[in-house]
Amino acid sequence: MDFDLTTGGWMLLGLSLAMAFAFEMVNGCHDTANAVATVIYTNSLKPTTAVVWAGIWNFIGVLYATATGLAVAFSIVHLLPVDLVVSLGQTAGILMVLSMLASAIFWNAGTWYLGIPASSSHTLIGAILGAGLGGAMLRGQPWAEGVNWGKVTSTFQALLVSPLIGFAGAALLLLACKAFARDPRLYQPPVGTEPPPPWIRRVLILTCTGVSFAHGSNDGQKGIGLIMLILVGMLPGAYALNPSFGAEDIRNVTAVVDRARGFFQAEQQKPRVMTGQLGAGVAPLRDGGPEAEWADVHAAGTPVTPDAPSILAHLALVRGLVADRSSFKEIKPQERFKVRTEILRLRQAMRDYAKLHQPELSADERRTLAGMTPSVYRITEFAPIWVSIGVAFALGIGTMIGWRRIVVTVAEKIGKTHLTYAQGMSAEIIAMATVFGADLIGLPVSTTHVLSSGIAGTMVANRSGLQGKTLRNIALAWVLTLPVTMALSALLFMGLSAVFLG
Repeated sequence: MDFDLTTGGWMLLGLSLAMAFAFEMVNGCHDTANAVATVIYTNSLKPTTAVVWAGIWNFIGVLYATATGLAVAFSIVHLLPVDLVVSLGQTAGILMVLSMLASAIFWNAGTWYLGIPASSSHTLIGAILGAGLGGAMLRGQPWAEGVNWGKVTSTFQALLVSPLIGFAGAALLLLACKAFARDPRLYQPPVGTEPPPPWIRRVLILTCTGVSFAHGSNDGQKGIGLIMLILVGMLPGAYALNPSFGAEDIRNVTAVVDRARGFFQAEQQKPRVMTGQLGAGVAPLRDGGPEAEWADVHAAGTPVTPDAPSILAHLALVRGLVADRSSFKEIKPQERFKVRTEILRLRQAMRDYAKLHQPELSADERRTLAGMTPSVYRITEFAPIWVSIGVAFALGIGTMIGWRRIVVTVAEKIGKTHLTYAQGMSAEIIAMATVFGADLIGLPVSTTHVLSSGIAGTMVANRSGLQGKTLRNIALAWVLTLPVTMALSALLFMGLSAVFLG
């Protein structure tokens, strides 16, 4: 047995995983309900058929994301330095995870019960940040060291911009539709329970399918990232490195490392000048050269200086750790997290090098540098198939059992008039495109906010009017989600630590 968990530890791990899947079920109630609102309220599909259909396509979306890459999942993982969870110790790490999950579930379930389309993405990110800040304070570190602020910045940018894209994009699409699609039936609300004309119905079912698939692909990854954060933090011996890597995979990584060494050896001979600034905490090279610096880096845990000599030393270190192995099982369990840490440091140093020297690097050099990293990432960015299937089931089940509250708000309480076919179609097309676009660049966005903003945009473009009370509630939830979940997660963690750790 490679894992150093007590019986109580295993029980708490099981509780943590159960709570993570519960969060995904509430996510399904919240976010996926948006996908079925338009097909239900335009009579394109019966409610039962719609939610089952959406659940199936959420499931497929999660599996698609697992097969094609998990950039969104690991953008969530990297919000919280995983070594913080490990370094806190087993009990504190478990308490951190439980605090984070409890606060996220509490807020998400509460807003769902009130029928407010709050963002599961904001909720999860706020809970993670709060737990990280509490963990740093528990270790006696500056509170800011509990969070990866570079990743937080890019994540917040995506979460802030995406609702604006939803609002403006859906409004413009509706206006374009009015200009070019002359069928008057598009701009009329449904009559009774009569379904829309066949071609309109097919389009609405297609957009519902696309939003459900995109939601599974993007939001499902957030659940995968959350569970991998738990597994890597609590069972680093088993999940710090990709257990499916075999000898051929390791040879491919070794070949990439060798190509990178050749690249940086050539770079070392060029008079490069950094055009940017190093981030805080990046230590300069010491007089003893790269090898001496690496002894200090390992002792202090500081980042690698993003220059050619330092990166070359780190490439040699990583090669020595992974080369000539038939699998990562040959590495002692207690050493696997160290290997993971060194690979992540190498990744960051190479990214920083590309950023600092970008104006001087040719297009070919930039492509070469970018092409070196994906195969190395796969060592640390992976998810077992049982995690993906579990998240997919949780999302689908949540959609099927809890859709009604959010659907009623989205379809009836945002605008002052009933959704027309063109409005539903425009909002869903933009939501689908926005979420897919976020997938391509590896950033999490809120399906809830994109789609509800899109519906609001179509109401404005249609001059239908908006219901101020609903918009006020949505805006208030949007503003409060991050500070409330951060504070709740941090306070809960500090309180549990005081009880269980003294």
